[in-house]
Amino acid sequence: MPKIRINNIELEAEEGESILSVAGKAGIFIPVLCHKEGVEHYTSCMVCMVKENKTNDFLPSCSSLALDGLDIDASGEDVISMRKKAVELLISEHRAECEAPCRIVCPAGYNIPLMNRLLASGEYRKAVDLIISELDAPEIRCKTCAGYCENACRRKKIDRQISIRNIRIFISQNLYYGGGPDHFIDQTEYRDLKNQFSSRPGKLDSNELQEWLKECTGTSMRFESIENFESAGEEARNCMHCDCRASEDCRLRDIAQAMGIKDKGRKVVNMPVTKKINHKTGLIFEHAKCIKCGLCVRVCEDSGNEPALCFINRGFISVISEPLTMEFDDILATQTDTCINICPTGALSRFK
Repeated sequence: MPKIRINNIELEAEEGESILSVAGKAGIFIPVLCHKEGVEHYTSCMVCMVKENKTNDFLPSCSSLALDGLDIDASGEDVISMRKKAVELLISEHRAECEAPCRIVCPAGYNIPLMNRLLASGEYRKAVDLIISELDAPEIRCKTCAGYCENACRRKKIDRQISIRNIRIFISQNLYYGGGPDHFIDQTEYRDLKNQFSSRPGKLDSNELQEWLKECTGTSMRFESIENFESAGEEARNCMHCDCRASEDCRLRDIAQAMGIKDKGRKVVNMPVTKKINHKTGLIFEHAKCIKCGLCVRVCEDSGNEPALCFINRGFISVISEPLTMEFDDILATQTDTCINICPTGALSRFK
C-alpha cells in the first residue's frame, strides 16, 4: 500500500486512491466545489489544491493519486493563498446575488423574497407563519420603517417597486388566516447579512434586467394598497426573485465566507445574465451563476436515458447548456431534482 505524508502525518492509501480521499479519512479538511463522491469529476474549480513539498508543485487533490512517498501540505499559507485565488476567480465571473437587495437593506433581515414566493403561489398560511416566526410585532416595525426594502427593489428600475411594506403591514393585521398559532412554521433565525458573504452581479444592462422578469407571473394589474390576500398575492407575483434559492445551501458561498473573501461587485462579464425555464419540470438554469464544474453533466451522462445538460463550445467559451438540437423544455424529464441537488452554486433551481 502506498504511504504518504499529509501535514506531517504518516498515512497509508489504497491503490488508486486520491489525496483528497486519504486526507478525508484522516480528518484533514480540504474544501471542494467540483467534486462529489461517486461522480466522475472534471477537475475544474481548483479549490482543493494541495502542495507537494518535495517538488513545490500544486496538485488538485481530488484527481491526484496518493502515490508512495508524496509529502503533502494541505493547510499551509501557500496552499490557502492558492485556494483563495481560485475562489476569487470563480466569484469574478459569478454574476449573481446570494441575497436580494430588499433583504440586505432590511434592518431586521426579513426574508422578503420567500414571503413573496409564498404569496405568489397562494400559500397564504405559510406566508403568515413566516412573518410570525420572524418577529413578535411585525406591524410596528414596518409601519415605522422608512421603507429601505422598496427603495432597493430592483423592479423599481423597470416600472414600480413591489409594495413590500404594505404587504407586511396587511399580513400583520391578519395573522390568523386559515388557522391558529399552532400552525406556525419552524422558527427562522435572524441573520446578520452585513457580515456574511454575498455575491453581487455587477452592473446589469437593460436586456439583463428583462431576464429577471421571466420569473414574474403577475398580470399588468399592480396593487400599492393591499386590502386582501389576493391583492397581496398578485402584487407578489411581480417580484423578480433577485435572491438565490440556494443562498443557505451554497458551497461557493460557504467557502468564500470561511476564507474571508469579499465581493466588491467588479465582474468579468464573460456570460450575460440569462434565465432558462423548463416549463414542464420547473427547472431554472442561470448561466451566470454556473462555474462549469460539470457535476450536472456527469449525472446526466450516468443516467444515459434522456436528453440532458451537456458542454457546448470549447475552451474559454465553453458553457453548460441543452443540446444544440433541442429546446430547454425537452430535457431532464426525470433528473431535475438530482441536478438541482448536486449543483454547488444554485445555478440550477426550481421555479415556484
